[in-house]
Amino acid sequence: MKRLCIIPCGAKKIWDKYPETGAVEAKNAYISPFGKACQAYATRFFTNWVFLSAKHGFLGPTDRIPQNYDLAFDHKSPHIITLEVLQQQIEKKALHHFDEIIVLGGKKHRRVVEQLFEKEKLQYPLEGCRGIGYMLQRLQHAVQEGQELEENWYAVKLLND
Repeated sequence: MKRLCIIPCGAKKIWDKYPETGAVEAKNAYISPFGKACQAYATRFFTNWVFLSAKHGFLGPTDRIPQNYDLAFDHKSPHIITLEVLQQQIEKKALHHFDEIIVLGGKKHRRVVEQLFEKEKLQYPLEGCRGIGYMLQRLQHAVQEGQELEENWYAVKLLND
């Protein structure tokens, strides 16, 4: 079964800390604790993973980002990547050939990916977390334990509580 993990890009970037930095690979651009936890999770459990950026769309870990930017899918801006361009990237990067697509992150990204991929392929293992702190804890624990998150963990947790 071919699986893909989609992770959020994150607001805090290398240029916020080191403004003089030039172009960098995507895996080095996003430096927030949550962004780093998503990367650690993706690299631990997936062969195929990409960032989803409101400016650049789907970025592989070694795709280069030329400079800092400040966009999110919930911003009102003409510079946000369009669904049409995202669809073109999916075709070009063959992202439509995956059987399962695991999406880390929140509702902003869910709204976007559900317009791009078949819903039955999508899984949201962080759904049900009460905030980014809980998401961060779950990701870090999964990486430390070497145990991938289950899609329905929240439903199982409710039944067991």
